[in-house]
Amino acid sequence: MSNQFLLTRVRTCLAIALGFVVGHSPAAASQPRRVDTTAIVIVPSRIFDAAAGVNRDGWVVLVRGDRIVAVGPTERVDAPPLAQRIDLPGTTLLPGLIDAHSHLFLHPYVETPWADQVLREPLALRVARATVAARRTLEAGFTTLRDLGTEGAGYADVGLKQAIDQGIIPGPRLLVATRAIVATGTYGPGGFQSDRDFPQGAQEADGVDGVTRAVRDQIKHGADWIKAYADGSWGPRGETEPTFTESELETIVDVARSSGRLVTTHARFPAGIERAVRAGVTTIEHGDSLTPDVLRLLVERRIAICPTLAATEAGYLRTGWRKGIDPMPAEVAMKHRSFRAALDAGVEICNGSDVGAFPHGENARELEALVEYGMTPVQALQAATVVDARALHLGDRGVIAPGLLADLVAVDGDPTRDIRALYRVRFVMKGGIAVVP
Repeated sequence: MSNQFLLTRVRTCLAIALGFVVGHSPAAASQPRRVDTTAIVIVPSRIFDAAAGVNRDGWVVLVRGDRIVAVGPTERVDAPPLAQRIDLPGTTLLPGLIDAHSHLFLHPYVETPWADQVLREPLALRVARATVAARRTLEAGFTTLRDLGTEGAGYADVGLKQAIDQGIIPGPRLLVATRAIVATGTYGPGGFQSDRDFPQGAQEADGVDGVTRAVRDQIKHGADWIKAYADGSWGPRGETEPTFTESELETIVDVARSSGRLVTTHARFPAGIERAVRAGVTTIEHGDSLTPDVLRLLVERRIAICPTLAATEAGYLRTGWRKGIDPMPAEVAMKHRSFRAALDAGVEICNGSDVGAFPHGENARELEALVEYGMTPVQALQAATVVDARALHLGDRGVIAPGLLADLVAVDGDPTRDIRALYRVRFVMKGGIAVVP
């Protein structure tokens, strides 16, 4: 199947799925959307200053169009007489939350095993599920999502992003990685007849020429980020071992950078992590086992990690582990140790949940886990705002400040004291438009 044929099929399926979701006519969809420039004053009980890591009681935010115009004490914000006022008593207003590791085209494996999603679910079904997942994510207060691989759904994330950007469906701002790149034989689904090829959850590529073509192919089809798998469970007895060679990883990074794009890597264990960091990647996904040497390298190169704590636990919960009752699985215990070591070493830690392994809209589970594993609530909130924005090179969001995007979320209570307040979403604004309520 050619890439062009696959892209056409994805676009067709996306159009069919979205046609049942909204009633836009083609003519209406092609018209530029008007930006409402009516001034809006948002009045919560407090504002979380993500840069400083403190609450600002009695502050308000002035929004015009899709940008924040002013923020500060009520008496210092000069709102126009006809400005719309949104009162949110009892709430904390935060920058729109960011999840740096998600999979909108997956749903919990307890519902359908991963391999069956890749091999058996029709593309149109997966697109329809993803539209619902995107809406639930936005309603949960996550206004930016980095989606790190469609897991067999081709380039459907590009079409989904376009549908959101054009206002056809509600959803967060997306940074998409399309198919992700793996070395041949290191990913899945697997376990089939050795003389037959089956669809894979990512794009296989080998050698300098092969990975060059793969990166350029994904860029051609709309990738914002490039994701590569630096290690995988392909050792003689299923051990996790490095996949791409150093020269292959360096090529992936060089080709992506030449187009102005960044690279992240799935890397769980020290050998793969070190190889990826030395190649020049921007972030590390998972980082399950971190040695002192790897920690020093991460700090030295200023590479952030997305630990995906909630997804790791979700796998064990799915198979019957009773958290807080049963002994902690060895992999979960290792994550605890590595996370604590990274925190103590000063490694930059992102909020990236790997949602899709657990239900979309429950992205706050990762922030809850960040606190449980050793962060303060303030540090966790910063991970999902200012830290993620910095790690993903998003200078127009992450804090509530004049000139930045008016992406905001208000929750009942104070999440700097109780991180579970993030589940009590009262108000969400994306680009100056209130989407909740």
